[in-house]
Amino acid sequence: MPDDALSPMCCPEPQARLTLWPGRARYSGPSLERDMHSGSVSCLAVGDEVAFTIETAADGVRRTARSALIRPRVAHRIDAHGGRMTFGYFEPGSATERACREALDAGEEPVTVSVATEQDLVRRLCATPERAERPDIDPRIRAAVRRLLREPQLPDGALEYAAAAGLSRSRFLHLFRAETGTSFRRYRMWARMLRAGRALPDFGTLTAAAAEAGFASPSHLSSTFHATFGVRPSRLLGAGCVIVDEARVGEG
Repeated sequence: MPDDALSPMCCPEPQARLTLWPGRARYSGPSLERDMHSGSVSCLAVGDEVAFTIETAADGVRRTARSALIRPRVAHRIDAHGGRMTFGYFEPGSATERACREALDAGEEPVTVSVATEQDLVRRLCATPERAERPDIDPRIRAAVRRLLREPQLPDGALEYAAAAGLSRSRFLHLFRAETGTSFRRYRMWARMLRAGRALPDFGTLTAAAAEAGFASPSHLSSTFHATFGVRPSRLLGAGCVIVDEARVGEG
């Protein structure tokens, strides 16, 4: 199926739902047999029906879990054995992201969390709106994150963001990674993918959504999406995924 196609496949899987907020997202639906990938932000993976198997590229060990927290940039693959999954992606600097990072301090990656921790993080993720931010995050990085979410399609790079923060490029990049747990480049791609997701219902094709979000081409969006989530956007859309933009719902 071409990446631009939005129509369901001939034999559609159970409906999937992608909910978007500024800086964060939640996917619920079939796991879609994801390839090895590494996320741009922290991710909570929850098996909706049965336990899943998670394999990390670093050691090749396969672990069985009901839920797990995965740090940014940790290459991994999840096999849900045909079951449905919920994936939550947290905004750096938010209260949920802080709780996620505290849970991740257990050491082993990915971290298997308790049922109580899982329920708390899912509750936080589903709350609308969520704007409580870490009070300790550097205000210059907070401003950079907000700007990236507001205008990810613009070509400004780390040099321009560093200048706005009154920092050298190298100091800005180091501070951004230290404060958010991910790199400036990866977070900008994350912000652009969120913008593309919000644009899809309006523009109807990946070509238009990619342009709206600042990607060089639809294939650039598709390859970035695959590297981040382990599945092509056309596969997600072919599963009958419904996209809900909570920011827009709130405006209405």
